[in-house]
Amino acid sequence: MTYDLPDVVRVEADGPVRIVRLSRPEQLNAINDELHRGLTRVFPQLSDDSDARVAVITGEGRAFSAGGDFDLLDRMANDRVLRRDVIAEGRELVLNMLRCRIPVVAAVNGPAVGLGCSVIALSDVVYMAESAYLSDPHVMVGLVAADGGPLTWPLHTSLLLAKEYAFTGDRISAQRAAQIGLANHVCPDAEVLSAALATAHKIAALPPQAVEATKRVLNLHVERAVLATIDFAMSAESQSFDTPELRANVDRFLGRS
Repeated sequence: MTYDLPDVVRVEADGPVRIVRLSRPEQLNAINDELHRGLTRVFPQLSDDSDARVAVITGEGRAFSAGGDFDLLDRMANDRVLRRDVIAEGRELVLNMLRCRIPVVAAVNGPAVGLGCSVIALSDVVYMAESAYLSDPHVMVGLVAADGGPLTWPLHTSLLLAKEYAFTGDRISAQRAAQIGLANHVCPDAEVLSAALATAHKIAALPPQAVEATKRVLNLHVERAVLATIDFAMSAESQSFDTPELRANVDRFLGRS
């Protein structure tokens, strides 16, 4: 199957496993328009790939993803149409991941921040490199945390821990993430992709209908929680772009203050 995606999201076949690579390494795979669009589109295409049994998602270079691109945030603060479209696309991305037919194994090769952290929160099995960490800094920047982490963390870990890390944006080390239920395994940095691929191939060798329906059974719990919260979250995040705190933080990051 040929995938119709921007160049910043690459899919390659490894037998029945599809390796999805976030490919803006010089920008630490920060989420710009293209990468946001590519992530939204890739999961339905994985579902449509009849030969695919499991996907492994990872980042190229030193990071899984450094989070939101501040140029995009700046444009969203000033363009309500763009803001509406990107936030709607974000909702679609979350649901597309939840409803993806095949299991998604994350190989977290480096920092996973913001939407990168959300992709990890929505994956089915998570391998983290020893040096990697998770962080959701939405609130620190002045945004409502409207996607993966706060939507799903309460199902992975305690509500108290979910609140702490959503409020503060503090880094969650790989070891801490595994300890509190946000990751399955921690690996030496050079081995994280091979370990994730080994598990992907193990799952891919199992009866596909049993795997896929079992994933759906489990994700119905997650989807129910997400659908109960996501529309309020997205509406509130849209309002964040009109706050002086968000605009001041964007200006500071872009060197305008």
